[in-house]
Amino acid sequence: MRILIIKTTSLGDVVHNLPVVADIKKQHPNALIDWVVEENFSEIPAMHPDVHNVIKVAIRRWRKSLFTKKTWQELRCFQEQLASQKYDFVIDTQGLLKSGLLTYLSNSQNKCGYDKNSARESIASWFYDHKYPISYQQHAVTRNRTLAALSLGYTPPKTPPNYGIQASPKAIPNLNQPYIVALHGTSRDSKLWLTEHWVNLGIQLEKQVITLALPWASEAEHQRAQFIANALQHAIILPKLNISALAEVISGSLAAIGVDTGLSHLAAALNKHVVAIYTDTNPALTGVMAGAKTCINLGGKNIQPSPQEVMTQLKAFDIVSHE
Repeated sequence: MRILIIKTTSLGDVVHNLPVVADIKKQHPNALIDWVVEENFSEIPAMHPDVHNVIKVAIRRWRKSLFTKKTWQELRCFQEQLASQKYDFVIDTQGLLKSGLLTYLSNSQNKCGYDKNSARESIASWFYDHKYPISYQQHAVTRNRTLAALSLGYTPPKTPPNYGIQASPKAIPNLNQPYIVALHGTSRDSKLWLTEHWVNLGIQLEKQVITLALPWASEAEHQRAQFIANALQHAIILPKLNISALAEVISGSLAAIGVDTGLSHLAAALNKHVVAIYTDTNPALTGVMAGAKTCINLGGKNIQPSPQEVMTQLKAFDIVSHE
């Protein structure tokens, strides 16, 4: 059986879709699973040993240069690649117009997705042969797993998610003591945790000989990392890393503490303890969902959890002492 999964963006959504692969392989051990994903996030499914082929799409980039010859050449190559393989099932877990169109371009008689009342954009359901009603009032991981189960005819699983990815720990120069990764950057300022909270937390961790490792992607994140590091004794600002390299750093950590960002979900998928901090969204539907290790979601809409609340959770994980 050949199966194509379509989940293109964003980082957190792609991570939320990983458990679908293990679920399918449990029911169909010989299935070959391909995955269509935006080029910027292709490292995530590529980390899964049971994803046979990662097919990169570049909708975000193509939109910026839609009328250039290069864009149309790439579009044509992508369409030919998608049509060249016949799939027994295509499952669109994205539920957007763009993913519905990608599903339509695929070569299958069994194109599956959410019905018009369940898809994030109802028009996406026009492109499916099989449409399923799946409630929004459940976590995104559960919705993905349920759609795959209904599409392939098995009972939706109730087991904890198996994300199926691993990364070898990466040695970090000048980082010679245990560290926690501080995932402080996110897509909207309203999702940020107060910078002084990061500093306060870092001071408490340094008393226990634990370093904060500070990744960054944008210049604003770099400046925030510098501000936090300058207020501490041993914090480390990481070099700018791609997703795979950062996964290696996270893998070698004691835990990750992160705001509402896809990297917090990545840390959970790597089976690390995670304290996820929510200040502008409801974690009940898109919060971090643990795999093998315990994770906790703190906060919610218009809530700023305190550094002490984070320390309490780290104590519960037995990462810091109870003194």
